[in-house]
Order: sequence, then structure tokens, then C-alpha cells
Amino acid sequence: MSAPAPSPLAIVEVGPEHTPARQDEVLTDAALAFVAELHRRFTPRRDELLARRAERRAEIARTSTLDFLPETAHIRADDSWKVAEAPAALNDRRVEITGPTDRKMTINALNSGARVWLADFEDASAPTWENVVGGQINLIDAYERRIDFTDAGSGKSYALKPAEELATVVMRPRGWHLEERHLQFEGRPVPGALVDFGLYFFHNAQRLLDLGKGPYFYLPKTESYLEARLWNDIFVFAQDYVGIPQGTIRATVLIETITAAYEMEEILYELRDHASGLNAGRWDYLFSIVKNFRDGGAKFVLPDRNAVTMTAPFMRAYTELLVRTCHKRGAHAIGGMAAFIPNRRDPEANEKALAKVKNDKDREAGDGFDGSWVAHPDLVPVARASFDAVLGDHPNQKSRLREDVSVSAADLIAIDSLDAKPTYQGLIDAVQVGTRYIEAWLRGLGAVAIFGLMEDAATAEISRSQIWQWVDAGVVFENGEKATADLVRKIAAQELAAIRTEVGEDAFTTGKWQQAHDLLLQVSLDADYADFLTLPAYELLG
Repeated sequence: MSAPAPSPLAIVEVGPEHTPARQDEVLTDAALAFVAELHRRFTPRRDELLARRAERRAEIARTSTLDFLPETAHIRADDSWKVAEAPAALNDRRVEITGPTDRKMTINALNSGARVWLADFEDASAPTWENVVGGQINLIDAYERRIDFTDAGSGKSYALKPAEELATVVMRPRGWHLEERHLQFEGRPVPGALVDFGLYFFHNAQRLLDLGKGPYFYLPKTESYLEARLWNDIFVFAQDYVGIPQGTIRATVLIETITAAYEMEEILYELRDHASGLNAGRWDYLFSIVKNFRDGGAKFVLPDRNAVTMTAPFMRAYTELLVRTCHKRGAHAIGGMAAFIPNRRDPEANEKALAKVKNDKDREAGDGFDGSWVAHPDLVPVARASFDAVLGDHPNQKSRLREDVSVSAADLIAIDSLDAKPTYQGLIDAVQVGTRYIEAWLRGLGAVAIFGLMEDAATAEISRSQIWQWVDAGVVFENGEKATADLVRKIAAQELAAIRTEVGEDAFTTGKWQQAHDLLLQVSLDADYADFLTLPAYELLG
């Protein structure tokens, strides 16, 4: 076989201090040629779908409602179709751990005892070039069993357990909206989703088959069945390109946008030869509700984010419809995140938090979910116990069809069914979390421990979106203060001063605190609401 021609993709130099040492192992001519072909074939459709998102958002602004699609009613009414049978490595998903693909996390997640690791190039990973390429290297090294890590601070060493004890990897590429400026075609950045998917699939598809598994993916930020169709066409092309059987790829779609909640069956249908399930998110889902209905009036104003639990009526409608939809079509239903970080220094607080995690996972298992997410290895046994109690020796409970569930279009957007209201402390919390997360993201960290929780970009999105919504709606808090831009600026200035005192002058100066403060105010207060805060943030990322 002759060597592949040089790729038409240009690698934009980032300087030697930011270039991963083994970049050439990932950016081979053959791999780049594959990514270039993905870009040529599929980026124009991606662009059309992003434009369609904007059109749909304008329609929601005009009508303040959503409904199930009449043009796809025949798909929902046809009880005969099912998704492909799950491969053995994805049949039991009772506990999944999530996290970025840095070297230490790669080892810890694979060793965690979870059945699945969501290896995240999206919300838990700031897309620096080092993270994008380094994460690919770490996954290849893990599959080749040549990965190890020694913590410079503690001296502790990390290595992989035996293969049969390792979690199955389900990789999450970036969403359709993000570009990768370091790979360009004729002066235009390639979509980050195609870079992440393309490099991972090209290098690892056969490698994973040799290990008895396969190239499995989580698909984020999907807003319509047409976006699922695009992914399916990419999968078909990619499998033919590298010469592996059709249906080898399996995809789990995150239902984390309000529009996708009305198209769950259609999304599974489009991906039916490659689908393995749907996942019920929380923060991105709430963010999507605010984004789409931000000018819909008081009935769409969300209270503090921590007041919107999964037992809220409109969230319960969403999760129960997801379980019913998945099981009707033979797919796995995967529950939401337990983001708590165990704190061994405070046993009493730890016990209370673990009890909340247990209650949440008990509820999910009782509702019919087949598995759920945790953010920390110490939570794996807690979540596993909840699902073990329901599943026993069965790998899942897809036989529970939940035919008792009946959800109307109105139920999914009945935000005003909640009694809770926004609070002044909720505004402070949103400013604090938003500032602290954005600062870490700008330093290249996507998964950040803040006030005892593992936060990612979705947390910052709901925080800044709620600030925007409360100011726009003129919310009056319980203390009589009205949500205004000036009040947000005052709280943000106070938080910045408190952080300066907390971290010390040196850490404050060398950090990205002022940039984070300024960006939070920009995306929280600008009249022109930014679709994703990561878009302006990416322009500031080193």
C-alpha cells in the first residue's frame, strides 16, 4: 500500500511550549486525510443545521411553545422498529463515570469499577490544543497498556488494572457549534466534533475491535433528529473508509436540549443501526430551556438551579418519557450526574451528601433507568448499590416498558409548575460559580471542583443564563432587591475582591480572574445573548 498523500489540512502552530511532545503520533498524514474527507463531505450540512437551529429559536421566540413534530408522527406510531442489539461491552451500563482525558483521570476512570467511562473531549475538557491532542495520545496509550502516571506532588504512582476490570470507554467529542482553530482547510477551521471523532475513530476503531470492544460515542448538544441523521451518515462513511463492519460504531445521545426532548424517538430512529441509548442530562437541559424561552415571560423564569431537582414536574416528565422511549425501542436509558465530591475531612457533611446521592440513584433505578453517571470514583459503589438492588443479575431493565407513562407536549415546558422562586443568594451563587469555573476553563481545566461539586461547562452555562434571564425579567428577590445589570456588576466586583483575598495576590495575578469576571458579565448581561459561552471563551483560550 502506498503512503497517503499529504493532507490538505493545515496545522496552525501554537508555539513549542503548547505543542504536545508526541503530536506527530496523532496527526499522521493518513489520520489528517481522513479528517479532511470528513470535513469536505459533512461540514456543509453541519453549517446548514446550525442555521436551522437559529431559525427554530426564532420560531420559539415568536410562539413560546414547542410540540411533537407532525411530519414524523408515522415514526412514533410505528411500533415495529427497534435499535440494534447492544454489543456485550455496552449491555450492562449500571454505573458510568465521567471526566476529561488527562493522563491521571484516564487511569483512575478505567480503574474506577464503573462499567463505562465517558471519556470527555467536550464539557469537562477545555479545548486547548494540548488537551485535544494529549487526550487522543492518552487513550491510545491506555488501549496499548503503556500508560502510567506519577503525581509530582504526592509521588503516588498510577497504573492500569487487568483488562477485564477496566471500564468500557464511550468517547464524547465536542458539540457541533465549536471549531478547532488549530486544524484548518483552505483557511477555515474544521469543526471540533469532526476533529475529535475523526482522530479517535481512525486510530482506535480496529484497536478496540481487537480488544473485544468497539468505537463507542456519546453525542452532545443534539437539537434535532436531522443532526442525528448527520451523525449516522458520518458513521456509515467512516466504517466503510477504514473497512470495519457497518453497525460497529455505537452512539448514545445526550438529550440535553429542550428541542431534542420532543424528538427522542426520531433521534433513535435515525441512528437505529448505531444507537445504544439516550442520556438524561440536567444542567445543559435547563440551560437549553432558558436559552430557548428566555423571552417567554414570567412563566418560563427558572428558580435557583439547585431548586430545580429531577423531581420537578417538568423534569420528571422529561426523564420518564426518556425511559419509556428508550425501552420501547430497545435502547438503554442512562440517568443523570452525581457531581458530589466526597470530603473525608467532614464526615457529617459527607454522610448527608452521600445519602442524597443514594436517594437520587435509588429514584433513577426505580424509575427504570439502566444506569447512571457519577463524577468521582468514590461514588461508584453508591450508585452501583442502587442499581444492583433493582437489576440483580440482569444487565439492564429494558424489559420495563413504562407503558404507564403519558407525557404531553405541554408537560415538558410546564416551568411554572414549580413553587420555588429565584433568590438573592441564588444570584450570588451563580456569579461565584460562573466566575470560578470560567477562570479555570481559561487555564485549560474543564472539570473543576467548586464548593464540593465537580462542575463543567454546563454549570457555567446555566449560571450565566439564569443571571441573564433574571435581569431581563426584572425578577424581584425575597429581600426586595431587583435583578439589574448594576446589581450583577456589584456582586461580581465583590466576588472578585473576595477571590483576591482568598487566593493571595500572586495567584490572583498569575490566574485568569479578571478575564473570567469580564467574560461572565459579557455573556450574562449583553442584550445579544451568546448561544454558548464557550464561543467567546475560546477566543481567549491559550
